[in-house]
Amino acid sequence: MARTAREWAFGIGAVVVLLAAIVFAILAMSGRWDRAANKLPPPRTVVLYTSVDDPIAREIADRFRVEFGIIVEMVGDTEATKTTGLIQRLLAEKDNPRADVWWSSEPLGTVLLAKQGLLQPIESPPLDPANGTPWPAEFRAADGSWHAFAQRARVIAYNSRWIKSTDAPTTLRQLTAPALKGKVGIARPQFGTTRAHMAALAAMHGPVEFRRWLEALKANEVKLYDGNSAVARGLSMGEIDVGLTDTDDVWSAQLNAWPVAMHYEANESKVADGAGGRGEEAPGGASARTELPSLGAIVIPNTVAVLKGCPNPREARLLAEFLMSQQTEAMLAKTEQRTVPIRTYLMSDNERKAYVVPTPASVDWDRVAEALPEAMKICEEVLGD
Repeated sequence: MARTAREWAFGIGAVVVLLAAIVFAILAMSGRWDRAANKLPPPRTVVLYTSVDDPIAREIADRFRVEFGIIVEMVGDTEATKTTGLIQRLLAEKDNPRADVWWSSEPLGTVLLAKQGLLQPIESPPLDPANGTPWPAEFRAADGSWHAFAQRARVIAYNSRWIKSTDAPTTLRQLTAPALKGKVGIARPQFGTTRAHMAALAAMHGPVEFRRWLEALKANEVKLYDGNSAVARGLSMGEIDVGLTDTDDVWSAQLNAWPVAMHYEANESKVADGAGGRGEEAPGGASARTELPSLGAIVIPNTVAVLKGCPNPREARLLAEFLMSQQTEAMLAKTEQRTVPIRTYLMSDNERKAYVVPTPASVDWDRVAEALPEAMKICEEVLGD
């Protein structure tokens, strides 16, 4: 007997219900169904606080998401207050951390967080997984609470339209020369890499010598800018002739065809051994052997750490290791920042010649962190807030 339309509809409906029940049972048994909310579980996430420039950080975060299927929720800060503002936020959240991973474009704030007990030590991954090369001791905390990678440097930049390379300063002393009065600029020292630079100078030379140099800089009518990129812009517009900034700001300026060039700070201990330098006389008549001996360029690595008690520890460890990976260092070296990998084998001979700092200063970041309060007090007293 032929079935009626109603019977056909009933039969099809029964099949649909049966298939739905089977799918639900499979999802339930596999743990892919949230019975309470009646929906699939949310995707895995990890919260990243970072002072790295937003476009670069997002590119790395997107690559991590593609490879691991974990969404990175990023929290950044402004150009003028980056690192410093985020450090204050992390300290305020100490008892109830919201961040999983901290990625900083400099090490000083990271060391301060470690001293406050906010960072969770993690086992160092091998620098080169292919041969098991250990992570270098100079690029990690002794307890594994932070790791360093991908380096920039503090440099003496100058307007190449007005100043010849042979006449441009190569020491910080030369910035106080009468010929440069009113023509030198720096970022406000309370923030970012300038803050780290000032603290490093205080640690290496002592507070008395540091204050004397800063007072001479003030007497020479130094101009203060809201960030290192603003210093590079001021150079390009002829507001200043010379400024302290970072290598990445110089590279970015040159990509914009701005007339900005740079020198790494000389290392006078090498000069004494015949390894280069400009002799005893500086531009503008400043003595090259008086106050604040030049100890080489301050090299500033990126740092990464996992927050103690973070909400997503497994995802945090994966992201931290990804940020320290060969892949990330290679990606960062190709960005506008042109950071120098600690894995120098990732660079060609020409790249090493162009970007590796020839005579870097020896910096103990724990000592720099200890010198920070006094350095900032001196900066405020001499330069104002």
